[in-house]
Amino acid sequence: MGILEKINAEQTAGIAAKNYPEFHTGDIVRVSIKIKEGDKFRIQDFEGKVLAIDNGRGSVAGNFTVSRESYGVRVEKLFPFHSPWIQAIKVVKKQASWRSKLYTERTFCSHKAVRKLVKK
Repeated sequence: MGILEKINAEQTAGIAAKNYPEFHTGDIVRVSIKIKEGDKFRIQDFEGKVLAIDNGRGSVAGNFTVSRESYGVRVEKLFPFHSPWIQAIKVVKKQASWRSKLYTERTFCSHKAVRKLVKK
């Protein structure tokens, strides 16, 4: 076994130890992230819809994309599964999706925004 394979095996074991809940694309999740401000650390939650899960849950290179709308602007964050900054992941709501990647939601406008455009 090469050096790279040993490192991958160690990191994969670390991912299994975190014991994240099972979630899929379309689910609404709350990710608790550790943020460093100066010398202090705080935990901030990022809640949104899972758009994609890339490279698998058990892979070292695995990551997932979470999207939400904040003050009328769409915000997306890409989280690696093996990140030491992720403290917890909680599934808020399970939703069924027909696709494995929900990138089409990036382009769709909400109904409220469309109504505002039509009224003007």
